[in-house]
Amino acid sequence: MASVVRKLSVVGIAGNIILSAFKLIAGIIGSSGAMISDAIHSLSDVLATAIAAIGVVLSRKTADKEHPYGHERFECIASLALGLILAVTGAGIGWSGIKTIMAGDYASLAIPTLLPLIAAIVSIVTKEAMFRYTMHYAKQMNSAAFVADAWHHRSDALSSIGSLAGILGARLGAPVMEPIACVVIAACIIKVAVDILRDALKKMLDTSCGTDVELELVDFIEKQEGVRRLDELRTRMFGNQIYVDVEIAADGSIPLVEAHEIAERVHDGIEEKFPAVKHVMVHVNPYE
Repeated sequence: MASVVRKLSVVGIAGNIILSAFKLIAGIIGSSGAMISDAIHSLSDVLATAIAAIGVVLSRKTADKEHPYGHERFECIASLALGLILAVTGAGIGWSGIKTIMAGDYASLAIPTLLPLIAAIVSIVTKEAMFRYTMHYAKQMNSAAFVADAWHHRSDALSSIGSLAGILGARLGAPVMEPIACVVIAACIIKVAVDILRDALKKMLDTSCGTDVELELVDFIEKQEGVRRLDELRTRMFGNQIYVDVEIAADGSIPLVEAHEIAERVHDGIEEKFPAVKHVMVHVNPYE
């Protein structure tokens, strides 16, 4: 786990620093406001990857006296930070583009050279590759923070597509396409930010794990030997983990030790069948 986090961090941070520098130089030399905005977005990815790595490492710490339920919510906090960084970045890029459009002095806008166009193509290919690479390992680790980081890479690829369109339009004689591209880039970034923030908040607010998973749990529990009835089932997300509280009914005339064995069977079975479940609490009622 630690080696994967380190690998993703190095690839994300080093890749974004190199790409940001390249795009910034291309934007300045090539007179492209869209490419400069794109470079700023890539630079924010450096901080995003660092936050994701810290969040994952902290969330994997074992439970202790002060945190008996573990530290999984550190990932949610990291995802919230990533979402806020994306939202602020998108808002800044969008406002810059809107101000240029509202000024209306399109004739004075500089026409970008070929260099920013090449930089946009390089960025699209590189960031899409980083998205796929990060998402692959994020799913293996079941890491919300690195999923958010992967989407940060994808949003950068989308912003580079916007840059490409804007630069191309400006070179074809429509300078206003550059600031329009900045606004489109901002909209894509903010959309991703909202999705990340919504998912992180859902996992911090003890939201249930969803109808589909709960129906699977109900079906599994009711089939366990000795369970006469399922009285109540409650689930909640704790970071990327699931906590389950269940009340079952068993024959009221059986010895306590047998009722305990039924509860243990339900408990162990759930944790074995549903890997995302971290903790199960089983209460046994007498069946009437």
